[in-house]
Amino acid sequence: MRAEHLAFPFRLLLRPFAGYDDLKHEQAGRLSVALGLVLLLVLVAILKRQYAGFLFNFTDPRQLNSWDEMKLIALPFLVWCVANWSLTTLMDGEGTFREIVTATGYAVTPLIVVYAPQIALSHLLTLQEGAFYYLLQSLAGAWFVWLLFIGTMTVHQYSVTKTIVTMALTLVVIGIIIFLGVLFFSLIQQMIVFVQSLYQELSFRM
Repeated sequence: MRAEHLAFPFRLLLRPFAGYDDLKHEQAGRLSVALGLVLLLVLVAILKRQYAGFLFNFTDPRQLNSWDEMKLIALPFLVWCVANWSLTTLMDGEGTFREIVTATGYAVTPLIVVYAPQIALSHLLTLQEGAFYYLLQSLAGAWFVWLLFIGTMTVHQYSVTKTIVTMALTLVVIGIIIFLGVLFFSLIQQMIVFVQSLYQELSFRM
């Protein structure tokens, strides 16, 4: 992996339109780098939960579960990519699943860039200066959504309006996926309970 591949996420932060255009047409992005950024975000989020100053950290470190933190980031990332791919195949989107994953992975870069120094800032700021801390967090979220918007528009070659509609419908599809997933696991759980009860009943009768 060349140095320019590692520098590309930072270039994309400053010039998102040109960066995503290169990702689409020049294959400038790398799937491995995008997935690495998601894993790095997971690590930074865990460190933030563990080591942020007590004035801004409402998590009990003794109850912190790294797997739960990973699921809170990795699962939404995966569900978004699947939902967006499923929807855009029906809406003449030109992006492949690989391109969607890559574009979404690069979009999380602002969260990493902001969350990392926030850990140190949380130990330096007072409660009265907390507005600055939360402002940074809000800016990171807005920057992420902006990059995700540009990435979706460029990858699928959509207009601004169609991109907005697509992203809104993607959220609807995510809700449907979550509902079906909860329903599926609920049915599986009921089947397991039924089989266990049937087994116990037969055991008593034999």
